[in-house]
Parts: sequence; structure tokens; C-alpha cells
Amino acid sequence: MQVLDHEPHSWFLFEANGALYLDANCNHGAFGYSFMIRLSAAEVQRYRDEGRDYLSWLAQDIHNSAPILSASSSPYKVRKAAPEEEAHASMALAAWQAERIRRPKLGV
Repeated sequence: MQVLDHEPHSWFLFEANGALYLDANCNHGAFGYSFMIRLSAAEVQRYRDEGRDYLSWLAQDIHNSAPILSASSSPYKVRKAAPEEEAHASMALAAWQAERIRRPKLGV
């Protein structure tokens, strides 16, 4: 798995074996969490058509639906990534962050 793109404080886009995953940053008051889903074929197509704006909209939609609440009827709740996928994303994110620290910033 690898990090393809991100919007600070909003989302990360991952890729693994041709599949795309969106990890949305959700905050409800003092409680924050991330919620990762595998993008459906229709979502991948919308991302290709609309770009990063679509991912920002989708991350906000996930956030607004509060999928981790037991009373939530969020359509994303049943699409939560498997623990193994989340673990792979976490490792990819750590490697990505380490690379950004090692790389000198240009124009500074």
C-alpha cells in the first residue's frame, strides 16, 4: 500500500494492488478518528472526473454521517476497511511521513 495524495486535516488517499482507499479524518467535538473505506468503481470514476474536490466532498460526507456511532445509519459503516488494510495503510503512512522528513524542502 502507498500514499497517493492527501489533504491536510481532511483525508489520505491510498492505493494497493490497483484499489483506492480513502481515509477520512472525522472530528466530533473533542473526539476525533479516521475512517477508511475502499472506493467503489463509481467513486473511482467520480474521482477521475472531478479530482481532489470529490475526495474532499466524500471525506466530509463520511464525517457528517458519523459512521462509528452505534446509532448511525451511515452507508459507510458497512464499508469500513478491514483491520489488515488499515494496518497496511498505517505502515505506508509512517513510511511516507519519514520520507517527507528526510527530503529537504525546496524554496525554503
